[in-house]
Parts: sequence; C-alpha cells; structure tokens
Amino acid sequence: MKARQKPNTNHLSFALRFLLPYLSPHKFSIFISSTLGLFSSVASLCIPLTIKEISKLIIVATRPDGTWNFDAIKMWGSITLALLLTAFIFCVMQTYIVYGVTSKIGNKIRSDLSQKNDLLPISYFDNHDIGEILSYIINDTNLLSSSLDIILFNLYSTTITLFGSVIILFLFHWAIGLSVLLSLPLALAVVSFVGKKIVNRFCDEQLLISNITIKSEEDYDAQILIKSFNATERYQKKFDIVNEKLRKTSIIAEFLNESFSPILNFFGNFIFTIICLLSGYLIGMYGGSPDDIATIVAAVSYGAQLIAPLLAFAQIFSNSGRIVASSKRLSSFLNEKEEIDETNKTLKIKKIEGKVTFNNVNFGYKNKKNVIVNFSEKVLKGQKIAIVGHTGAGKTTLINLLMRFYDVNSGSIEIDGINTRDMNRKYVRSLFGMVLQDTWVFEGTFMENIKFANKKITDETVYKICKATHCDQFIKQMGGYNKKISNKTGLSLGQIQLLNIARAMAQNAPFLILDEATSNVDVYTETLIQEALDKLMKGKTSFIIAHRLSTIRNADLILVMKDGKIVETGRHAELLSKNGLYAELYYAQFCL
Repeated sequence: MKARQKPNTNHLSFALRFLLPYLSPHKFSIFISSTLGLFSSVASLCIPLTIKEISKLIIVATRPDGTWNFDAIKMWGSITLALLLTAFIFCVMQTYIVYGVTSKIGNKIRSDLSQKNDLLPISYFDNHDIGEILSYIINDTNLLSSSLDIILFNLYSTTITLFGSVIILFLFHWAIGLSVLLSLPLALAVVSFVGKKIVNRFCDEQLLISNITIKSEEDYDAQILIKSFNATERYQKKFDIVNEKLRKTSIIAEFLNESFSPILNFFGNFIFTIICLLSGYLIGMYGGSPDDIATIVAAVSYGAQLIAPLLAFAQIFSNSGRIVASSKRLSSFLNEKEEIDETNKTLKIKKIEGKVTFNNVNFGYKNKKNVIVNFSEKVLKGQKIAIVGHTGAGKTTLINLLMRFYDVNSGSIEIDGINTRDMNRKYVRSLFGMVLQDTWVFEGTFMENIKFANKKITDETVYKICKATHCDQFIKQMGGYNKKISNKTGLSLGQIQLLNIARAMAQNAPFLILDEATSNVDVYTETLIQEALDKLMKGKTSFIIAHRLSTIRNADLILVMKDGKIVETGRHAELLSKNGLYAELYYAQFCL
C-alpha cells in the first residue's frame, strides 16, 4: 500500500485531496446523482412560475368583470403537481445513489485502514494504543461518511436552487434581484468565518473521542485489576477528567455548529422580508395589474425557497468541518511509515536444515541504548534452545529479531547460511511456529482457530493434535469443533493457551518459538503440555523463553542473558554446577 502525499492541512482543500482517490471511482454515480439533483432543483424552481400563472387566473376571475377559466387552472394545477412529483422522485433517486456512494467510500476507507494496520511495523504499536486505531476505524470513518452524505446530496442542488432563484428574481425585477444578491455575500461571509472556527473544535473533539475510546477499552479490559486494587473511584476520576474536557469542547463545537441554522435562518427571513416589502412598494408604485400581483406572489415564493438552500449551506459548512477534522486524523494514520516493501525478495531456502546463526548482533530500540550487544551463537538442527535471564535482559527482543519484527542495527542472523534480511520477511515468519505468553483465540470455530496458519491440514490431523495437547475433551464439552468461540467465550487462560499450542502444532513449521508458553496453566496441566511440546519440538529447532526454569531442564542448550549479552551457556546440570547467574535464578525460584 503506497503512502499518501501529505497535503496542506491548513485548508479545506486538504480534505478534498484526501477524498479525491475515494471519490474518483464513483464519478459516474456522482454525475448521475448531480444530474438528478439538477432535474429536481429545476422542477422546484419552476413551481413558483406555475403558481404565478394560477394566481393570475384567480385574480382575473375574482375581479368584477372577470370570468373563471377552469380549463387553464386545471392545466396549470396539473403541471404544478407533475413538477412536485418530478422533484420528489428525482430527489429520492438522488438520495439512494448518494448513500450508496458514501457507504462504498466508508467501506473502502475502513478497508484501507485495516490494510494499513497490517502493513505497519511492530514499532508503531509500541507507541500507539489500540483504542486510538479503533477510533480511526469506527468514529472518524463513520463521521466522515455521514458528513459526506449531506455534502454530496446538498452541494450541487442547493447551489442551483439558490442562484437559480436569484436569477429569476432579477428577471422579475432588477431591484428585487439586486437586494437578494447583495444580501447573500454577507450571509456566506458569516458562515465562512464561523466554519473556520468549527474545524479546529471538531479536530479537538475527535482527539478527545479517541482518548475516551482508549480509556473505555482500558476500563473494560482491566476490570479485575481495577477492582482488586479498589481503584474504581480513582480510575473513574481519570475518566471523568477526559470526559469533562470532551463535554466542554463538544459544547463549543456543537454551539458553533448549531449557530449556522439560526444565522442563515435569520438571513433567509431577512431576504424574504425584503422581497415582501419591495414587492408591496413596487405594486403601490406601478399599480396592481393581475400580472404584477401574480409576479409578486411568485417572487415571495422564491423568497421562501431561499431559506431552505441557505439552511442546507449551513449543514454543508458544518459537515465540512467534521470532514476536515476526520480527514486530518485518517490521513495522519494512512501516512504512517510502513514496513519496507519486500515483494522483490524471492530468495528461499531450497532444503531447510534448521540451523540458525547469530553473528555479532547489535540492536537498540529507537532513541534507546542497545538491548542486544555483540550477540553471537550457533544453533544446530533440532536443538532446543532455552533463553533465560532477568526482565530486560533481551530475551524477547532476540526473538523479535529472529522473526524480523525488528531488524538488527548491525551484524546478521542467518537461517541455514542465508541472511534473514535477504529473504522476504513474510517468508521468514512462515518458517516459525509461535506460542506467546499472551493468549488469544480468534472469533470463529475451534476448527478454524486451529487451522488458522495451515488451511490445508485435514480435520483428522486436527483431532490428533487436539488429543495430544489435551484440547479434545474441553472442546467436545463446549459443543464440538464447529462451536463458535471468541477471546471472551468462557475459556480459561489455560484452555486458550492449549489452543494456541495446538495451532502451532497444526502449522508444522520447521522452527518453533515458545515465549513462556506454560505460564497460564496449573502444574498438572503444565506436565501434560510439556509432554505434548516435547513431541512437537522433536526434529524442530526450538527457541524457548522461560521464567519457570522447571520447563527447560531437558533443553539442549541454555543461553543465560544479562544486559543483552550471553554470560553463560550450557545444559541445566552444567549451569547449576557453575554456580553463576543461572544457578542464582534457579535457586531463587525453588529455594524461597
């Protein structure tokens, strides 16, 4: 996905340039919608003219020497009704097309946001909360889509109605047309001034809505922790502070937004009053012939029609503010730096042996000192490599480098003699099965969850894997393999972890990463899982990050890390006999 060029965010043109790629595929539909809006507006503009003819016939008929021409009245009445129906039908058709277009645009933006989310490096998520991203996908996209509805529906037809009415009023009498024309710039200038104020307020409001989303998600996910520390009131106060800021900002934003309608309603009624007064004055000056009076009736009707487009312009300006605010935030996210495109890297390992070599690897997170320092190690085919050390020693970072979630600052990591940076990162990641400390299942069936990384695996193989990982029994108790589940569906952390292990077994990758994979199960279940993991790791090169050192006694090699460096290597008994850092960690666990 190509990064977008950042436009000037100080102008409304920013939002237009942001939306142009989304509007372009629908230009034919927008053209049809605009044409329908044109027909609807022209039909509406013609109605006062037919009313003028009907009024003239009635005025003539009600005079002492007049007669009723019912045929003409019926004809003009029928034309008026036809125009009303035409305007209504075209308006309905335009509405249907506009909402269809904006729903597709909203769908495309959400798709782009989801795709962008997949293309961002892991480092982005280290510095941004998931609630912020959810706010982009839900709040900003919905607000932009609904606001675009109003603008696409109103902009073209409203402009035609407004200026068409002014032109016709000029044709009626230059004084009426000029008075209206001089009033409109003042109304639009006020709208423009208020509109600029609204944009900034809506930007602030959307940011605070994002913060509320983050707080709400945190409140939901951390309920047990909050209650266990009796921190409900403290946490609520923090939430209330952000909520109060949102309230105050929303009041100002909505006040400015809602002020459009009374402002333009005032100008609409002001113009309407001018038309009525001028019309009365002109009748008094030039006499009251039936044609003159009927013209005045039509002029007053056009004056009344002017109020609706002015109010529509108010909606257009206020929703433009919302669009600019949302476009700024969406554009900012869509312009975030992505992982480098590596589709040109096609190098693959012809025959995977299972060797991994770390050559003088150095790595530090952005603006921080190195976490891994001159790390070198050779891992042979089929070995079980355990990595232990204090928190912050660099254990998980080493795995992140191995999976190319991050790239080394210097040195290299080789798989079967090939530098991982010379291979496509997706291919590198496909070589590893992974079970993390953080448990997770996806919304779907048990079967779909286990087949997540390997769609080709048979159901029979899944059954065998689930029996080996002790998932089979609780899956059947909960409704079977086709039972739909999610991360919140009555599964214990231990059961979810068992499913994660089954998923890794189903993937059948040549390398395996276990990051504290048994941390969420009891001792009995841990023993059963350890047996299953031993079967899983047979013939695979495995990397095991463990704090519970009882799980790595049978590892082929244990790497003891401190401050990004390997300070000890060996097997379990050998390291205990050295009485070094490993022994210190081991006895701290089992001798307290």
